[in-house]
Amino acid sequence: MTITLDHTGRSALVTGAGAGIGREIARWLARAGARVAVNDLDPERATAVVAEIDREGGEAIPVPADCRDDEAVDAMVATTVEAFGSLDIAVNNIGMLPAGRRPKPFVSYRGDDWRDIVDQNLTLAALCGRAEAEVMQAGAGGVILFVTSGETTRPSPYNSIYAAAKAAINHLVTSMAVELGPDGIRVLAMAPGTTMTETVAAAFTPERMDAIVASTPLRRMVEHDELARLATFLASDLARCITGQFIVADAGAFLSRSRPANDEGLTNQLKGSNAR
Repeated sequence: MTITLDHTGRSALVTGAGAGIGREIARWLARAGARVAVNDLDPERATAVVAEIDREGGEAIPVPADCRDDEAVDAMVATTVEAFGSLDIAVNNIGMLPAGRRPKPFVSYRGDDWRDIVDQNLTLAALCGRAEAEVMQAGAGGVILFVTSGETTRPSPYNSIYAAAKAAINHLVTSMAVELGPDGIRVLAMAPGTTMTETVAAAFTPERMDAIVASTPLRRMVEHDELARLATFLASDLARCITGQFIVADAGAFLSRSRPANDEGLTNQLKGSNAR
């Protein structure tokens, strides 16, 4: 007997898919047969990912949108349904420290920090989930998957607000799963550990990467295509009995790491500047 992971005939929307984890999820869903709507704030990045999927023989469309705008989110979902006839899978991969923000001590965070970080990492994801769920309720159900963070599984010094916002999504998932389950909608979260994306590779020193690797039981970082494979599985019928859960994919870092990698150097750097 052969077991296949097949999304043929299904349509998917992946937000934040212009690079990194979101890009790989969009590509892997397409490889599994799904038609994919690729969202990014930057239209050129969304179009570039669509071109990659086309070259690999998949089907995709760009749906650039600023997900801070309710109307833009509704239009993004409507465009997906108009192009593909339905929305069966939604992956919400929005969120990071907003531009100009950086990790810093908890006592240095002010109101605008809170509002900015929570808005980008919780509110935007929830707004997307609302629009996606509304369409799925009117259709045949589906799967909504949120990408959160491994920082939600342990103390996160100097990243406390970001981690709190991401942790709130993990809890939101449980409430959505109970409320939307009778409509045939599964709701899940995937919590990656430090992932070797282009952004991480450019920002982290070799010493910090080594410290992260040493702190994980598997002695490795997470690759973004591994997360894409996990997302493709969770969205499939092979996982149809799973809802209301958040799946940790961090090479075991949550078992052993409760302080930032390269903690002494990072602490000294942050204490040297409380700039907002």
